[in-house]
Amino acid sequence: MTTTFPDVTISTDRLVLRPFEEDDVTALTEMMNDEHVTAWTSAPHPYTPADAHGWATRQSHAERTEGRGIVFAVTEFLTQRLVGIVHLKNTNWRTRSTEVGYVTAPWARGEGYASESVLAVAQWLFRDQGFERLELRTAADNTASQQVAQKIGCISEGVLRGAWIVRAQNPDGTWTDTRTDLIVWSLLPEDLDESDAYDNGYGYEDAYAYRQPADANGYAVGADWS
Repeated sequence: MTTTFPDVTISTDRLVLRPFEEDDVTALTEMMNDEHVTAWTSAPHPYTPADAHGWATRQSHAERTEGRGIVFAVTEFLTQRLVGIVHLKNTNWRTRSTEVGYVTAPWARGEGYASESVLAVAQWLFRDQGFERLELRTAADNTASQQVAQKIGCISEGVLRGAWIVRAQNPDGTWTDTRTDLIVWSLLPEDLDESDAYDNGYGYEDAYAYRQPADANGYAVGADWS
């Protein structure tokens, strides 16, 4: 049984999803220090260049080579600018199921990039890797992440009560941990089959392709990177 994902790059009309590289460190540091990323994820705060370097050069690659999942750096096709992250994690190779997390850089929000990239990964996962279930977990108040789940056709399955920690910013700029519920969503292959006419207006319906990356260079935080 295969217990690691292949080392691939996935492309859509607007995006290239590839392994992280050392050149991504500066953009990754900036993105991960955004207040919304701090609030909804378990990433270190502040997120230092050392954190970014460790993720871009070692930790993200270990997710794949050690069989836990796979991490994609999402970049714009035209500019090669870092748009965000899509991370498959907690992979169960026997049941052919995995969980997805995602984050989008502040400058790239509102453009449909998160749903475009997650949908492309889901298509690759089901149609090329033979997986049977993709799971998302969104914090109860993280409406942006919930909208991504809905746009790609996920079904809400229930609530895990008090299952996650988010951060709330205090008036003095410090952050306080607070417990929240998680909404569980799932996507199955037949959900994509039933929505093959899906198109969000950007023309990426079934417009993904994958290839071996030219270079093998390329922080697992929690749910709901949006």
